[in-house]
Amino acid sequence: MKHSPRKSSIDFDLRQLEIFCKVVEHKSFSKAASAVFLAQASVSERISNLEKMIGAKLLDRLGREVVPTRAGKLLFAHARLLIDMKRTACLAMEDFIGVKQGEIHIGGSTIPGEYILPKYIEQFNNKFPNISVILTIADTSKIEEGVSIGSLELGIVGSKNSKKNLTYYELWDDELVVAVPAGHSLAKKQKITVEELFKEPFILREKGSGTLKIMEDYLQKHELSCIESLNIVARLGSSTAVKEGIKAGLGISILSSKALGTELKTGILKALKIKGVNMKRKFYLMKDKKRTASPLCRTIFDFLLTTSTKKL
Repeated sequence: MKHSPRKSSIDFDLRQLEIFCKVVEHKSFSKAASAVFLAQASVSERISNLEKMIGAKLLDRLGREVVPTRAGKLLFAHARLLIDMKRTACLAMEDFIGVKQGEIHIGGSTIPGEYILPKYIEQFNNKFPNISVILTIADTSKIEEGVSIGSLELGIVGSKNSKKNLTYYELWDDELVVAVPAGHSLAKKQKITVEELFKEPFILREKGSGTLKIMEDYLQKHELSCIESLNIVARLGSSTAVKEGIKAGLGISILSSKALGTELKTGILKALKIKGVNMKRKFYLMKDKKRTASPLCRTIFDFLLTTSTKKL
């Protein structure tokens, strides 16, 4: 008598694995729910069903974060491979039939996101009207994280990280300057000393900001006082907030010249340089070299590279 082969009790589909991976990547059920367009309760139920089917706990809650168990780490490693295989197959078919429509998700740190990219997205949209660009604006570290976990296909940031999976391509030049109100005692000067800078009430960007990182790098490079030696009166989360703080008389700050265009033209703020310190930098186009780029991603990637030699 022949016996039919025993069917495995573990048999999940790709949608289950995609949801599980999003929870692990975002370390949160609520963020994963937003990423997969489901209610949080639905995500929790699907993870619970997955755990019951496997017969092992896959996720633990540690404070506010959700982290994988040993079983979860094993499943995540294999699930990522399967999802990448599916994505590669989809991209190959899209490339074959020449798809040039849909959505592309990119990220920009504050300066390129608020002051540079909107102009180029408008130009891109005129050239490719069937491609919708979804732009996320956050600090540099969050954009890098988004590209690393795959929620963003590309990122544009003002400083490089040491993550090995990310590659950077030079786009645009920028310079950091000291911004002061037009009526400030330093406003009539073109350059100020480091000593004068450190005496003034100073508004600092939040941790994770590319502008803040560049400031720290230049101070260390020139063996000047550390950031914390500034007379810090506030830490604000965006360049727009910093500018409003300067206008209100809260303090002075160091900002990208790209963020000051309107204020400098109208004379509301003045831009000064620091004697002996030339704070120039680049903005970079960033992608994950391990991920296969979609046709849409390659299209906007190539477009943005063509803008790198243009004057902003």
